[in-house]
Amino acid sequence: MNIIVAADEHWAIGNKGKLLVSIPNDMKHFRQETTGKVIVLGHKTLQTFPQGMPLQSRTNIILSRDRKLTVKGAKVVHSVEELLEELKGYPTEDVYVVGGESVYRQLLPYCDVAHVTKIEHRYEADTFFPDLDRDPDWEITADSEEQTYFDLVYTFLKYERKK
Repeated sequence: MNIIVAADEHWAIGNKGKLLVSIPNDMKHFRQETTGKVIVLGHKTLQTFPQGMPLQSRTNIILSRDRKLTVKGAKVVHSVEELLEELKGYPTEDVYVVGGESVYRQLLPYCDVAHVTKIEHRYEADTFFPDLDRDPDWEITADSEEQTYFDLVYTFLKYERKK
């Protein structure tokens, strides 16, 4: 399974229910990685999508403890165990965990690849991604040239779980 995330230099990913910054090239990267694939997300993350609707051209699976939740155009599961059972029908390399913080933390142990847009800035934040640089189980296996968006510098990194 894959994880895809944009994080600042302190692994912050959001503040007050919103992304820290919207970088067009990062959004394009996200679309290229996930279109035609399976995305796994929490209900709060779904609410940040356009009109709070599942993303088109992807299989959307919502992980939520709310047993009454139904989402048109998405499958809703209520536990990690139920999610893993649902995912057996898909190639693991086609599954992308897309947030938020709670879903990332629950599913990181099941992921082998993390696509991280690392932003060289420190934002005010209240949600964070686990620091893969300090985790001995993960290593950077690919990185892009430095990218810029106005005065922001960022890099696309690929982390892989050590075998």
